[in-house]
Amino acid sequence: MPTVAIIGAGPLGRWLALEAARAGFPVLLEDVMPGNLHHAQEALRAVLGPDALPNVKFVSTIEDAVRQADLVIDCVPDELESKLEILWLLDRMAPPRAVFATPTTRLSIADLANCTYRPEKCIAIAAEASALTAASTRQILLRTPPRTAPETTALLDGFWRRLAFTPTFEQEVSPD
Repeated sequence: MPTVAIIGAGPLGRWLALEAARAGFPVLLEDVMPGNLHHAQEALRAVLGPDALPNVKFVSTIEDAVRQADLVIDCVPDELESKLEILWLLDRMAPPRAVFATPTTRLSIADLANCTYRPEKCIAIAAEASALTAASTRQILLRTPPRTAPETTALLDGFWRRLAFTPTFEQEVSPD
């Protein structure tokens, strides 16, 4: 089972950690704000119970979160500077096998991916956090840059299907 690192323990990060833990994934949840990690731990304990928490580890550094990750999902604000900064950090700290998924509805995944050394391992989760956590349709759109590796789409397809979502992949078209 792939190890999932979630960067940011706000509402979206907590929800993803909960869903991934329920699906059996080992999860590393990171946040630089100790209060966010504490709230996440309490929220997950309330839902999963103390016996399920061993699937989730709470860490305070990005390096600790991504060191053994196969899939890294960032939950930073959907702003260009935030996304560039987190992808830059992840690209330098995560192992070469790690795939990056970033929730964004406004930014180009091709442009973001080209700022890494692994553009073929980057995918955009094309959903607003509120729509994703409501999960009424259980559909998820994933946007890919032009040269996405098949193992990248396979990993994300398997992840979302284990979370009981139906993923759809759409290659981003660059504006000409």
